[in-house]
Amino acid sequence: MSVSRSSVTAPSAGRHGRAPLVVIEARPGWKGFGLLELWRSRDLLYFLVWRDVKVRYKQTVLGVAWAVLQPVLTMILFTFVFGRLGGMGRLVRVPYPVFAYSGILLWGFFATAVGQGSTSLVVSSHLISKVYFPRLIIPVAAVGSGFPDLAVSGVLMIGLLVGFGLPLQAPALLFPVFVATAILSAIGVSTLLSALTVAYRDFRYVTGYLIQTWMFVSPVAYPLDAIPDRFRLLYSLNPMVGPIAGCRSSLLGEPFPWGPVAVSTAASILLLLLAVAYFRSVERRFADII
Repeated sequence: MSVSRSSVTAPSAGRHGRAPLVVIEARPGWKGFGLLELWRSRDLLYFLVWRDVKVRYKQTVLGVAWAVLQPVLTMILFTFVFGRLGGMGRLVRVPYPVFAYSGILLWGFFATAVGQGSTSLVVSSHLISKVYFPRLIIPVAAVGSGFPDLAVSGVLMIGLLVGFGLPLQAPALLFPVFVATAILSAIGVSTLLSALTVAYRDFRYVTGYLIQTWMFVSPVAYPLDAIPDRFRLLYSLNPMVGPIAGCRSSLLGEPFPWGPVAVSTAASILLLLLAVAYFRSVERRFADII
């Protein structure tokens, strides 16, 4: 529910020192993006992120080690299937395991964030139906809970670079920019899918297939140069093309494909704006249908 807040002081507030009465009511018309509400609720956002992190690793056998094993096993699989059998190793200028891991790094974060975020509203139905808070916090918190895994994967990426004799260079300073773009993409997709999953529960089954398909149309296992020039900008409408290609260029010292990166970044921002606009337009019904 989108709200407007007004503080009304009761007549006896001066005598008894009561706090102002805050009235929460639905706001008609365009509801905006609610950024001010999100900022006011930043403590709640931190709490929900911390809750999701603890739930993920509670009563687990591997625990944080899974953040290392999952990308490493994926890298080994990609090296055998795409690098050797598929011949992709001949298309890259660096050892293929490092090339593959540089794509898995942000893709793994994105896939996990979207998987968690798409069902975050349904999982938190007990909160939504009982108390008001900015609902947008829930999918954003689901994305934020993936930061520890991303940090662990980033440290392992540095270890691979050192192990293969590929030291970090000055372009690596741009790496946080592409991480931020991947975060924007993850928030946009998670926000959209979480709202759709509340209204149409079968979207939770579509999400897994969507993520699997999305990986193959993103330059995770193959270089961006494998896409013909005439289709490359159209291909770059994929919001994850820019973060993956930019991450790879910054860490491996390859030339930056600025055209595809710019198109992909614009697509990420547009997707985020559309997703938040749709979310805000339907969130007032969440408590009734969730």
